[in-house]
Amino acid sequence: MSQDDERFRKLIKPSGYQVFLFACPASLPCSFAVHPWFVCVKNGEVSRWEVRFELNHEHPELGKHLHLNSLPPFSGIEIIPFVRGKFLWKVKKLLGYLEGGEGSAAGETFNFIARSKDRYPHRNAYALWGPNSDTYVQWVLDHSPDFHVALPWNGFGKKYKVDSVL
Repeated sequence: MSQDDERFRKLIKPSGYQVFLFACPASLPCSFAVHPWFVCVKNGEVSRWEVRFELNHEHPELGKHLHLNSLPPFSGIEIIPFVRGKFLWKVKKLLGYLEGGEGSAAGETFNFIARSKDRYPHRNAYALWGPNSDTYVQWVLDHSPDFHVALPWNGFGKKYKVDSVL
């Protein structure tokens, strides 16, 4: 485990809700773009939610591109596409987080993300300019007004319009 991973793991609290937004470079040859993902915590139990261009074979009930725990919570994605779990980006950044108890903005955001498997309209689609990982994260942020964080300029799919919540 890297020093960053250990530092991030120390942020996990044993009770309440926490939602962290991380980002790393996208896989080659698109590493000029950003890949964001959520790390969600409920009473110390950690999960990772993200949209990836690879098909989701582990949890097909989530959709073709919505992933749950396909990588460790604080790991960047693969530098080289299709080399599962190897050569991961060590460069990652915590963009922001929420935390709180029952009924808090963190709890509401946690629950919204957990229901995204049934509500995110583009869980079966992926395109370089959107919908993509940025589109998913922006969709969550748009429905979480207390999560005051913005995706960086190179989150190219953040402006892709998501018309509705299913």
